[in-house]
Amino acid sequence: MTEPHADALAVADAVAAALAAPQPWAAQPPGRGLLWPQSLWAGAAGIALLHIERARSGRGDPITAHAWLNVAISGALTKAANANLFFGAPALAFTTHAAAGTSRRYRSILQRLDEAVTSITRARLAAAHARINRGEQPEMKEFDLIRGLTGLGTYHLRRHPDHSITGDVLSYLVRLTEPLPAGSELPPWWTSVAPNGEPSSNYPHGHGNLGMSHGISSALALLSLAALRNVNVAGAKEAIERICAWTDLWRQQDDAGAWWPGAITIEQAREQRIHPSQCPRPSWCYGISGTARAQQLAGLALADETRQQTAEEAMQATLRDPVQLDRLPESGLCHGLAGLLHCAWRMAADARTARIGDELPNLAARLAAQISPTAPQTGLLDGVAGAALALHALGTGAVTSCWDTVLLMA
Repeated sequence: MTEPHADALAVADAVAAALAAPQPWAAQPPGRGLLWPQSLWAGAAGIALLHIERARSGRGDPITAHAWLNVAISGALTKAANANLFFGAPALAFTTHAAAGTSRRYRSILQRLDEAVTSITRARLAAAHARINRGEQPEMKEFDLIRGLTGLGTYHLRRHPDHSITGDVLSYLVRLTEPLPAGSELPPWWTSVAPNGEPSSNYPHGHGNLGMSHGISSALALLSLAALRNVNVAGAKEAIERICAWTDLWRQQDDAGAWWPGAITIEQAREQRIHPSQCPRPSWCYGISGTARAQQLAGLALADETRQQTAEEAMQATLRDPVQLDRLPESGLCHGLAGLLHCAWRMAADARTARIGDELPNLAARLAAQISPTAPQTGLLDGVAGAALALHALGTGAVTSCWDTVLLMA
C-alpha cells in the first residue's frame, strides 16, 4: 500500500468510463486482428482486468466487470499447444481467478479452466524435459513469460501455490539453469533463435535474452517470488544465484546508473563486451523496468542487500533522467511509460529508501498527459486499459485483484 494520488485516479476513471461498454467487442467476429476475446495482450480478457480491479477496489461496477468477462469467455475455448498466459485457456483462467478473488464465484468454470491449464502445462513440461535430455538449446517459447512455462508457472503460483503442478514448473526452471550434458561456455538458457523467437541467419548461433517478457529475467522473477512466498523446491536458491551470476556479467554502468542489455549475441559473449548503444529504452519488456524489478526481487529472495540497492539505484537514476523518459513515447505497459510507472511503484513499496517513490508523481503526470481515453489501442499491454491500471494502482495506493502478476511484478 502506498500513498494515493487523486490526479492519477481521475485519469484512470476517465479511461474506464470510455471502455465501459463491451458491446462493440461482442459484435466483432473472433479472430479479426487483435480482437481475440481470449487475449490478455490486446483482447477483451485484458480489458476485463481493468474493470475487475476497479470493481474489487470499490471504484467500479461489478456488472461491468462481469459483462467484459462474459465477452472474454465467449466462443470455443483455446487450449491447443499455443495457449499461454496471454492467450486461450490460461489467459481466461487468470482473468476469471482475478474476478473471483477469495469468493466462490465462477467456481465451476474455474475448475474446468484449471484442468485445461494443468493439462497444457504438463504437456509443455514433458516436451521441455525431453529437450533437455537431448542436450539441445531451448527456444524462447519453451520458457518465457509471454508464451512459455514461466508464464504458465506465474498463473499456477498465484492460483494454487501448493499444487504439485506449481512445484513441477519451478523444478523445471531450476533444471533450465543447470548445465546441459554436453557442456558449453554459454548458459543453458541460451536460445537457438533470434530475439523475435524465430530462426534467423542473422543469429546463426542464437542469443542470450535478458528481458522480462521473453528472457531469463522472467524465470529469475518467478523463482524469487516463489521463494519470498515460501514456495520452495530443491535447488531454487542455487538457480537464482546462477541466473544472477550471468546477468551480473552483463550489467553495465554509465554516468546515469546501472543497466542491462536486452540480448547478447555469440560474438558479444565471446568478447565479453557491450557497446553503450545497446542500452535499451526503459520499458518493461526489455529495459530497466523489468530487469531492475527482477534484480530487486532476487536481492530480496537472497537477502542480498547490495543487489537490491543496485537495482533500486538503477531505477531511481532512470526516473530522474529526462533523456531516458523521452525514449518512451508510448503509454502502454509493455513498451511505454505505464510499464515504467508500475514497476517503479512496485519497487518503491519494497525499496530501502523513499527516493523511488518521490519520483512517482512526476512520472504519473507525464503518463496522464500522453493518454487519450479514446485511443485506438485499448488492450492491456500496449493500450489504454493497461495504462489506466497503472494509474489506478498509484491513485488508490493498492492492487486488489493481483492483475500485475501477469507482469511478474508481484
